[in-house]
Amino acid sequence: MTRYTNADFTDDDSVNSVQFTEGISTSATHIRYHTGTTLWRQRSKLEKALLALVATLIFVILVLAIVVHTMEHRLMSAKNFHIEMVEKQPCLSKNCIHIADDILQAMDPSIDPCDDFYAYSCNGWIKNNPIPDGKTQWGTFSKLDQQNQLIIKRILDKPLDQLKSKAEQKAKMYYESCLDVNDTMEVLGPKPMVDLLRKIGGWNISESGFNVRKWSFQNIVQVVLNKYNIGALFSYSVGEDDKNSSKHVLQIDQSGLTLPTRENYLNKTEHAKVLEAYLDYMTKVGVLLGGEPNSTKEQMAAVIEFETRLANITTPSELRRDEESLYHQYTIADLQEKAGFIDWRKFFEDGMRVVKKKITTKQQVVVYAPEYLSNLTELVKEYNSTLEGRIALNNYMVWQTVRSFTGCLSKAFRDAYKGLRKALMGSEGGEEPQWRYCIQDTNNVLGFAIGAIFVREVFHQDSKLQAQDMINNVRNAFTKNFKNLDWMDEDTRKAAESKADAISDMIGYPEFIKDINQLDEKYESLKIRSDAYFENTININYYNLVKNLEKINEPVNKTAWSMSPSTVNAYYTPTKNQMVLPAGILQNPFYDPTYPPSLNYGGIGVVMGHELTHGFDDQGREFDKDGNLNHWWKNETVSKFKERTKCFVDQYDDYKINGKSISGNRTLGENIADNGGLKAAYNAYLQSMQYRAEPQFYPGLNLNHKQLFFVAFAQIWCSAVTNETSILQIEKDPHSPAKYRVIGALSNLKEFGEEFKCKEGSKMNPKRKCEVW
Repeated sequence: MTRYTNADFTDDDSVNSVQFTEGISTSATHIRYHTGTTLWRQRSKLEKALLALVATLIFVILVLAIVVHTMEHRLMSAKNFHIEMVEKQPCLSKNCIHIADDILQAMDPSIDPCDDFYAYSCNGWIKNNPIPDGKTQWGTFSKLDQQNQLIIKRILDKPLDQLKSKAEQKAKMYYESCLDVNDTMEVLGPKPMVDLLRKIGGWNISESGFNVRKWSFQNIVQVVLNKYNIGALFSYSVGEDDKNSSKHVLQIDQSGLTLPTRENYLNKTEHAKVLEAYLDYMTKVGVLLGGEPNSTKEQMAAVIEFETRLANITTPSELRRDEESLYHQYTIADLQEKAGFIDWRKFFEDGMRVVKKKITTKQQVVVYAPEYLSNLTELVKEYNSTLEGRIALNNYMVWQTVRSFTGCLSKAFRDAYKGLRKALMGSEGGEEPQWRYCIQDTNNVLGFAIGAIFVREVFHQDSKLQAQDMINNVRNAFTKNFKNLDWMDEDTRKAAESKADAISDMIGYPEFIKDINQLDEKYESLKIRSDAYFENTININYYNLVKNLEKINEPVNKTAWSMSPSTVNAYYTPTKNQMVLPAGILQNPFYDPTYPPSLNYGGIGVVMGHELTHGFDDQGREFDKDGNLNHWWKNETVSKFKERTKCFVDQYDDYKINGKSISGNRTLGENIADNGGLKAAYNAYLQSMQYRAEPQFYPGLNLNHKQLFFVAFAQIWCSAVTNETSILQIEKDPHSPAKYRVIGALSNLKEFGEEFKCKEGSKMNPKRKCEVW
């Protein structure tokens, strides 16, 4: 800095002196001489000398002022240049290099981001992560889930006395029974199921004591649903009353299909292989249980025919999205008149006997499918009128029980399912290690015991606190946007703000799992043995039934969780107005405390926004801030909302996978949540960075952090899936396929097009954009 100043000052002083002197001299001469007089000649030598000195001093001062000003300007320019150069230096720390490498490995820069942002963000990931043997799909969710399984396995492999609670010990025993470490399942073979068949009254396919002359339809329904907790013909449970969510009520809905979708039965041309594989599976199981092959196949074909009749009267899921139209409250007496195929009072008395609760004909029941139950009454009446029909009805009810427990029998039974699994999902599934299946199964049935292990091992309190801050930021961004929604009337807007503010946030885990006594008490009545997988499964079904029925007429605990803490997922419950983010998903790549805000908001921030927006999708919006189903929107606003959602239906209807169109109606709620969640998370990110400098960019990535937000969002959906599973997802899943969860939401967000400079009319920046929230 010193050298620069000195050199510049000297050069400028020399040049400016000449210019300044010449300018003054010429001008003065011209003016003064024009008057015909001159004062200079009248001065004495001393005066001339003093005046010359003063002039010289003024000149020096002016020159110095110019030099200082010039130096300040140049120094400021140099400083700014230096700062700019520092900001443009990439972050070269070990963590930054690792993050950059992960992002780059997943990307495909050869793709134009304005043409297909999913391919741009994920082609590299798909190439580098082929679907593992035995899997039907593979993505960031499943990779993280497998990492979580390793953590849980390490603990469950410890000796029993090293586990901290009786609940965790039960989890270990259940896990060991699933692994069949003593080969108990192979030794017993079909015996556990044969014994069960005799207990429930026998099966016409095998020699197990079935006598159609003594058979009672009422009895088989009660045994299958009330003792073994199998959803056959219909399902029932105790849940929050949609219109009074502070109390529990009995609920009944359509159920009873074995195959995933009604299309599997009704579209026989497209699903011929699936139906053939299903019949083959049923026949193999029947033969393993003692059935004669030809007779078994014939009787199983009759069961498929009955299930096809059920599929015909089952309402498609895309037509069941209006919660208000689904809700029908009956007394048991009214239900008996509507659907008299069983004695409902007798049925519920039988079920409630185990929890010592009384039922009268005035008991309230919420029915979600009254027309289905009415049609089912006619179908059962038809079958029950003949000897052959009664045999088919019993075969169907018993089959629902048998198929629910075949996975707990010897390898021959488990192998029987492989053909159907391949037809449905494109993989037999046999190559995956048994321990992984058993960890998942244990998590499903003793999830809070597993959760206690998982949280203790890997989850930090700091993550919970930081996640809470992010949720608050996303919520604030979401509600702040309400003022921009010109389709909402003022009263509805204020009510919506109140609902958003009232959403409770459950993060990480429920507190009770950290209290050994409370955790043990939860599973106290559950009996588990390490050498009895079949019996364990039956005990768990019964345990879950009792725990559910105990809630009848009891107040609702709105802080209760319905998902294991180790699960890589999240959910929103409208009747509780509650969103839950388990510890399992609060990990890389969704969230990492070492990540910059762009990546965390693009990952877990969008997940938070998604769940929040579910409170305002086409179904969630029907529930108020207290979780009650009521008409709290003005009619005009409802109409405008539906007009906007129609845009989403049309948009997603146009997307195809393997030539098959997505259903915009079936996926509407999730699409609204994807779009609203992305927008809320992005706005929250921008607000969080309002008074913060943008972090350094990553080496090898020519992207700013706003762009990285969108890449992070896209990359949490990177996945590969078999053709069969993709078709099954389109027919069954309420979520759009991963590719279109990315493309659909981003193409509707104008800020995305602006950041990537996508021309209007390009695939990722269409002129017509859909927007609700």
